[in-house]
Amino acid sequence: MNTHSLNRRAWLCAAASALALGAGSAAHAQTYPTKPIKMVVPFAAGGGTDVLARVIGEKLAAGLGQPVVIDNKPGAAGIIGTDAVAKAAPDGYTIVMSLSNALLTNQFLYEKLPYHPERDLTLVYQVAMGPLVLVVHPSVPAKTAPELLKYVAANKSKLAYGSYGLGAYPHLAGAHMSLTQDADMNHVAYKGEAPMVQDLIGGQIQMAYASALQAKPHIEAGKLKAIGVTGERRMSTLPNVPTLAEQGLKDEAYRLTGWLAVAAPAGTPKPIVQRLADEIRKATQQPDVQQKVATMGFELKDSSPEAFAAAYKAERPVWERLIKQSGAKLE
Repeated sequence: MNTHSLNRRAWLCAAASALALGAGSAAHAQTYPTKPIKMVVPFAAGGGTDVLARVIGEKLAAGLGQPVVIDNKPGAAGIIGTDAVAKAAPDGYTIVMSLSNALLTNQFLYEKLPYHPERDLTLVYQVAMGPLVLVVHPSVPAKTAPELLKYVAANKSKLAYGSYGLGAYPHLAGAHMSLTQDADMNHVAYKGEAPMVQDLIGGQIQMAYASALQAKPHIEAGKLKAIGVTGERRMSTLPNVPTLAEQGLKDEAYRLTGWLAVAAPAGTPKPIVQRLADEIRKATQQPDVQQKVATMGFELKDSSPEAFAAAYKAERPVWERLIKQSGAKLE
């Protein structure tokens, strides 16, 4: 047999293999899902991300016809859980509901991140924006944002602020305040939002950025004091709390908001990614979900894989600049 015939046979075999693989992927996508889906939450149970995951997961299960099991894997600023998903099989049966820190900002903060979010993950759906409320322990004498800035500047090295992970928005915003006021505040990182809020109530830390879900009951009970909210608009669930920007804190750090989103391992077939996105969108359009999310202080997004990718690309340099300005760098 001549060389031409051998090459032609090799080409035909390769083409047949590719077609078979493509057909297999298409068939898999058409029958998906055929077993339970695991939604990893890389933070502790009880926090805002966990609650949102359970709300969306319940509706997603109904839409997909298979159980959605929430798997909390807290620790290391969302790295442990997100890395587990990045290394999972790209078949649509392991996804992550996470925050912007684990899906975007950690790549600028950590020198040795075990995954690269833009290489190892597929963006599925940006579920909600997460404006936060800046709360302080009642012992802090400030009532407004300008008063708080003066207080932290006057108490250099005496105050501590909390976050639910290194590189998360509460860490970056707190670091920015400490830096601009030359306050030298101590940063305390927790494995989740719930333990952070409990320590704030107990007085172990003096201030933190928290979700309305966690903070509102304690604000109403007088156990915490609300200073202001992040982002450009007031929260519908805390309408009497002004934004930090309204109070004169115009810095980029105070106007940004983090977000909550769903991602899957890189290489997950596009039809499966689209099916997940479609079902998540349906879930967010249901009135009971919208009411619950508004109560939590989140703002639902009308998203898609393409819209999420565009928003990610636009925000990426802003977060990168903020982290560089903070001087934060971790191994």
